[in-house]
This record gives sequence, C-alpha cells and structure tokens, in this order.
Amino acid sequence: MTFDHASVRTTLKPWGRLDLGRWASNQRQDSAIGEVSFDYSEAGGPDRLLLLKLLFTAEKLSIQVHPDDAVAKSMGMESGKSEAWYVLEAEEGAQVAVGLKRQLTQLEFRKAAIEGSIEGLLDWQAAAAGDVFYVPAGIVHAVGAGLVIAEIQQRNDTTFRIWDRGRSRELHIEEAVAVARLEPVSSRKLPRHITVERAELMSCPFFTLERLDLPAETFWELTASRESWALVVSGGGTIGSLTAAIGDGFFAEADRADIRVGRDGIVLLIATAASTPPIGLLREVPAKDRLKPDSAEVNSDRVGHNVIPFRLSIVSP
Repeated sequence: MTFDHASVRTTLKPWGRLDLGRWASNQRQDSAIGEVSFDYSEAGGPDRLLLLKLLFTAEKLSIQVHPDDAVAKSMGMESGKSEAWYVLEAEEGAQVAVGLKRQLTQLEFRKAAIEGSIEGLLDWQAAAAGDVFYVPAGIVHAVGAGLVIAEIQQRNDTTFRIWDRGRSRELHIEEAVAVARLEPVSSRKLPRHITVERAELMSCPFFTLERLDLPAETFWELTASRESWALVVSGGGTIGSLTAAIGDGFFAEADRADIRVGRDGIVLLIATAASTPPIGLLREVPAKDRLKPDSAEVNSDRVGHNVIPFRLSIVSP
C-alpha cells in the first residue's frame, strides 16, 4: 500500500467557524465548520483504528465524556475513544478543560450536570500553539473558543454530552455518570526529542503522536510499518509523487515514501497506531542516493492548491 492523500469530510457544528483562515483555500464558508475529518478506505480493506481531525472553535464545545474500550464493547462497538489534542492556533485567552478540579461523587456530578454548574468544576487550562493534551476515555473535558486543534483519536465518535450551554442538542447525563472518572488528571504533555528532527509529542496504549520538523530543501525517507496518518501543519514539499501543503492529510500502512522538502521547510504531525514511537520511521537520504527531482519545482506557495477541498461531503451536527 502506497502513501496516499486522505479523503476529507467537513462537519457543520454550532460552535464552528465561518472563516478557516490558512486551513482552506476558500476561507469564508456559508455555514459554520467545526470539524474536518480525514479518512482512507479501500474495498475489502481492514477497518482503521484511528481518526484524524481538525477542530475549529468560535464558541465553547459541550462538556462531554467518551466510553473506554470495555464499556464500548459492551455496547457493541469495536473500541472506546481516547484522544489527543495538538494546538495549532490559539487566540489570546483560549482554554481547554481536561478532568475535574477535585474528586466528585456520582451524586455531586449528576447534580452539577443537571444544574449546569459542572463548568465551574472543570480544570480549565490556558492553551497556546504547540501545546499537547491527552484525554483518556472516561475523562470529562471541553474545548474552549478561539482554537484550531489537530485531534487524533481511537476510531469511535461516541460522545456523551453532559452540558451544552443552552443548545438544543440531546444530553446523555446518565450515560456520562456511568463512564466518567470523577477526578483530576495530568493531561498536558511535554515533547521528547527522539532526534533533532523528530519529537514524540505523546504516547498511549492506542497511538503515538509525533512532530517532524524537516529543514528546507532536504530529502528524507519515511517508513510506515503500522497504520499511520500525517498532517502538514507548516511549509510544504512532496511526499512520494504527491504535493504536500498546509492542511493536507495522508494515510499509509506498511510502506515507505520519499519526502522532498520545499524551500520553506515542512512540519508534519505523524500519528501511528502503536503504543511507542516506531523505530526507523525517518531517515535522511544521502545526496548520492537521491532520485532526480520532479520536473516541477517543489515549493510551499503554489497557486491554486486547495488545502481542504470543501466540495466533499458536509455533514450536519
């Protein structure tokens, strides 16, 4: 299986944005886009383990929680939903909430959810570009306004809403009470450099998330030994024969591709369905071993490139 562009689906959300800035060539939308999901499917192919998204928030999201593997399987689903957030952009004062300020009983939690006072019990934290947060299944959480976030998660979108700030969407308080871990957690993760170019942002039993910072006009070999998702967050170049620009998503499994970096460098997020960073993911190719460049110049400011092709399906909330 070769490296390939992931398909894109946009989802309308009441908390989303009309203006997606640099993440879309058609920056101003007619309806508020909250999520951009990347997918890759093949006829008869295996089910994917992970889901990669971009989140765009103009307002706070609902307060919510997700089931773990055991609860999800008891409900007939393949897996639970643990997730990680990488903050791409943050307005001044932007915040996220992960876990609670103090331990609660189920009775206290249910009462706070019904009254709406649960928001004041969450552990709200400042969020800035480059921050990484891990949200295990069962942890009560929310995303604030003014953020663009790359999210990697187990492939299950089951969400139990606890409080939705007066919106008319369905709540799932009893389900949330049954699965929530009513305690404070340590959610913020600090990067660990594996090499100069490669940083482990976080690892958990279900996936790893890395950031690759590749300098301008260099040449690399990327090897995906397991299910892997890549997102271009800065700069540009080519991956194999494919153009790679800001907002482009890629999928690979059990294959390799050459990365030719453009004149502005390139920054990639790489999510792998493994509990530890894969050995041999990235290798710089010596000049003597490089193939001749494509006839077209590789750079990161091409004209007419659709960063996110919104002609694809749009799903209502």
